[in-house]
Amino acid sequence: MIYLDHNATSPLRPGVGEALARAYAELPGNPSSVHAAGRLARDAIERARAQVAAFVGALREEIVFTSGGTEGDNLAIRGLARAAAARGRRHVVTSPLEHPAVAGAVAALADEGFRVTRLPVSPAGDVSVGALEAALGDDTGLVTLALANHELGNVYPVAALAAAAHARGALFHTDAVQAAGKLALDLPALGVDAATVSAHKIGGPKAVGAVFVRRGLVLPPLLAGGHQEHERRPGTENVAGIVGFGVACQRTAEDRESEAVHVRGLRRRLEQALVAIPGARLFGAADDARLPGTTLVGFAGAPGQLVAIGLDLEGICVSTGAACTSGSLEPSPVLLALGVGSEAAAEGVRISLGWTTTGADVDALLDVLPGIVARVRAAGVEPGVVGGLRELAQ
Repeated sequence: MIYLDHNATSPLRPGVGEALARAYAELPGNPSSVHAAGRLARDAIERARAQVAAFVGALREEIVFTSGGTEGDNLAIRGLARAAAARGRRHVVTSPLEHPAVAGAVAALADEGFRVTRLPVSPAGDVSVGALEAALGDDTGLVTLALANHELGNVYPVAALAAAAHARGALFHTDAVQAAGKLALDLPALGVDAATVSAHKIGGPKAVGAVFVRRGLVLPPLLAGGHQEHERRPGTENVAGIVGFGVACQRTAEDRESEAVHVRGLRRRLEQALVAIPGARLFGAADDARLPGTTLVGFAGAPGQLVAIGLDLEGICVSTGAACTSGSLEPSPVLLALGVGSEAAAEGVRISLGWTTTGADVDALLDVLPGIVARVRAAGVEPGVVGGLRELAQ
């Protein structure tokens, strides 16, 4: 199997699986217990907290562990917005390009009566500081914009965006889930008030993540319960997952720079070959304004669902967008926001390279992709039709 879907999840890095196994075997205690077993579990969590903090440039006490990116986005966005509402600020600014976890959290706020503004975006998926400044008002309490887009790979000027929000008295949250491990992170230097990261995107275990919360910031919990995570996230911590997260952060930090150079080179070679396929179109920003390993490509007349299935039958894993919307018959909301028509938006295929990707993997993809695209086009299937897709893709 050739795995080219690192934006959905990244395979465990060396040493992470072993750390998970040891934690499960050697740390049976509840980290809130005061006896020896509990203290050992607590010590392991705090060591991992320091590793995650170092990974994002934060202080240890600024890290709150969660079950992953979706919970982290909801905790940060809904918590900060509610805190701002207590000051009379019930306006939230976001974009139509955000991950479903962010979009869902913002939609929940709208249901609570918050006013929501979604910024205009360029055909390449850019979000400008000027557009944000025009949207801000005296009642704006929170701005939430990603550091890097999950489908396009676009990297955004978060430091400037956060400064614009702060100039009008608003807080700023960024979803850094896709950026983590691919870009050097220094969240305090970016000036953000809160940020979300997830372990499994950097080669750690699934179902564990963290929120960076700037020191001194009030963040009420999303859930009612115990006193864990500095009163911000009740519930017994996932000790083994957190330990694995810490190890993944350490391993990723050691290899990130060399991996970025390697992966960007592979992506450039891939995209040079992709655009030679008739009817191919690359989406997103220019090469140096995107994550090293993210490519979103569409082939005119070839629904992305069919192309992805055809590749799957060849043992190659790609996706048609965010993993949490995989299988949806709706065109990509990200591409629709760029002004792409619904038919073209249904043709998107995301190829995301990562730390396991080799040149041979890219060659194998390019060997079979043109033929798959040609077969899908010849079948003449309309986007969104799922009956008989596997037969047509063969």
